[in-house]
Amino acid sequence: MARSTPVRNASRSLAWLGVILIVLGAVLAGGVIWGNATVAPKLALDLEGGTQIILEAQLEDGQQVSQEQLSQAVSIIRQRVDASGVSEAEVNTQGGQNIVVSIPGEADEETRQRIEASAQLEFRPVLATSAPANTFVGEDGAETPYPSPDPSLEATPSTSPTNASDLEYITPALQAEFQAYDCANPPADVADAPDDEPLVTCESDGTVKYILGPVELSGSAITDASSGLETTSSGGTTGRWVVNITLDGDGTDIFADISQRLYGATAPQNQFAFVLDGSVISAPSMNGLITDGRPSISGSFTEETAKTLADQLKYGALPISFEVSSSEQISATLGSAQLQIGLIAGLIGLILVVIYTLFQYRLLGFVTIASLVVAGVLTYLAIALLSWRQGYRLSLAGVAGIIVAIGFTADSFIVYFERIRDELRDGRGLESAVEAAWKRAKRTIYASKGVNLLAAVVLYAVAVGNVRGFAFTLGLTTIIDVLVVLLFTHPMLQLLAQTRFFSSGHKLSGLDPKALGAVYRGRAQFRSPTETVKQAKLASSSREAQRRQTIAERKLAESQKSSTSTSTKDKDS
Repeated sequence: MARSTPVRNASRSLAWLGVILIVLGAVLAGGVIWGNATVAPKLALDLEGGTQIILEAQLEDGQQVSQEQLSQAVSIIRQRVDASGVSEAEVNTQGGQNIVVSIPGEADEETRQRIEASAQLEFRPVLATSAPANTFVGEDGAETPYPSPDPSLEATPSTSPTNASDLEYITPALQAEFQAYDCANPPADVADAPDDEPLVTCESDGTVKYILGPVELSGSAITDASSGLETTSSGGTTGRWVVNITLDGDGTDIFADISQRLYGATAPQNQFAFVLDGSVISAPSMNGLITDGRPSISGSFTEETAKTLADQLKYGALPISFEVSSSEQISATLGSAQLQIGLIAGLIGLILVVIYTLFQYRLLGFVTIASLVVAGVLTYLAIALLSWRQGYRLSLAGVAGIIVAIGFTADSFIVYFERIRDELRDGRGLESAVEAAWKRAKRTIYASKGVNLLAAVVLYAVAVGNVRGFAFTLGLTTIIDVLVVLLFTHPMLQLLAQTRFFSSGHKLSGLDPKALGAVYRGRAQFRSPTETVKQAKLASSSREAQRRQTIAERKLAESQKSSTSTSTKDKDS
């Protein structure tokens, strides 16, 4: 026998839910077995502790840090930390000139580099390159260090340079400094080198040594930088990772002139260096005229290194320079005891919801319990996967958001169940009541969850720190709530409506007609007790009136018969 449409729809929805659960579980299991995922979500700074890095502003004599500069630096460093995939980090000011960065867990080297790279970003043309060491091979075949530069060497160009790429900048003094410069042991801090003078420095990994021309463009000209796969003219991809840059109006004009000068020049004068904190983070060659302000950097990038460079370019320009004054491990501010208290509070709330639903809805309440279990499993898998792939960390505020969501989730089921009861009171059968109630209830549920989600999004956008953790879990559980109602709660009611236990209105089903304040009056119809009493009284009154009328007619007939008998006797007399 073919199954009805509601049953087919319910089976299809439950199958999709099963697929979602299996896929999420399989991905997490795969990450645990073959990747670096963990079954339990990572915890935030307040529950686990982490790494604290203190950045101290580097000021010249008499220079003061304004609150505006400090706030701007905090904002940029927070963007750097967020871009590295670390969540629940804290970035605050300390003492009027320091910035304290607290990161959950152990900070990896790349995250440290993002935070510590605090000088302004600069664009300089490349004049010369060489190996990083300060040695040369002598006539005897042995490596010999270059001597320290002779102070008497000429340091002023003999001819005034015409542009930043002019090799006239390489004076005898600068050449001697370049030769003696050792990338493994640099002789001076080059982070504060003058913008209008050439610079001797190295690649950030110490593999190449450079002479760079004066600064031609500052990092503030970059409005955006992102990583992605290189695309071809036909819309396909080459499989190579590149960094795409977007410049502002002035930067576009300046870079157009630079590209025209460098394009076609001999190496290494065709290269242009991005300098951050005095070190070269990239020095690509100019392979074409770029007049639209959208250059791209290609090379031997991986997805991770391309993203790192893009973040350095996008968030590199700080208003002042900073230096790491200390880096240490810190303990949890709240710890496992507070987490345990939060979980106990959530368990108490869950138990109260279970008691209420079983008292109010009898066995129908087990649908609520099962729905909460499904929502809990989906939430756990989502948080564990986000913890693995996006660096999300669960804070105590996030736990609070999950606990609050228990009540919000149960509210959706209550709205739906009460709509079903209303439909039953109106005289529908259970199967029909389920479908009609769903059409009415889902509008209310969507509106309610839409408001919750909007509140969570706004709170996440305007808040910082742990409050964002609360907003995130609230928004996540709201989405999962809607998913569970659609793919589990409603389909389960569709299937239960086909069972004799629920469709007959068993007193333990939660759909008992007497408990609902209605009595059965035929197939798929109910009548309220008040209406029944009224109709019973009307019927009783009608019967009483009919009885009285019968008695009156009988008396009238007897009276007429008596009168007839008397007349007959008078005639006989």
